[in-house]
Amino acid sequence: MWLVPRAIRAVKIAGGQSSNMKTYMPKASDVKRDWYLVDAEGQVLGRLATEIAAILRGKNKPEFTPHMDMGDFVVVVNADKIVVTGKKEQQKLYRRHTGYPGGLREVPFERMMEKHPERVLEKAIRGMLPKNTLGRQMYRKLKVYAGPHHKHEAQQPIKIEL
Repeated sequence: MWLVPRAIRAVKIAGGQSSNMKTYMPKASDVKRDWYLVDAEGQVLGRLATEIAAILRGKNKPEFTPHMDMGDFVVVVNADKIVVTGKKEQQKLYRRHTGYPGGLREVPFERMMEKHPERVLEKAIRGMLPKNTLGRQMYRKLKVYAGPHHKHEAQQPIKIEL
């Protein structure tokens, strides 16, 4: 038990035999990626975003590993029919900065839903993913569409209810 990692340490079992117990670490080639289809019609924005973020990270799989991209592809349709609770429809603001002095730009939720309804869900989900290279890799597996049609029929996505 000198400077040997716990995962590789030989363990004595009944009968005096020793067994090497190792922690399973999946390889990138072992990851099986599925395609899921989610209908956002009538769903609450934050609650739906948390479920989708977990699927993109791979937390729904038993072999989840925090430092690897284990997630699946998610196609979201009807993003224009998403709902928010309380007074968020009138009060919620999306802020960004242009990088110039006085360049703070604010877009209300209502206007964002009129012009780019898919961005509302994308921003909510992106905020729930890791803020690093791994998070950007996970985010690329998200496909959001405002209407009921999408262009991923060839992947035969599995429809799931969240």
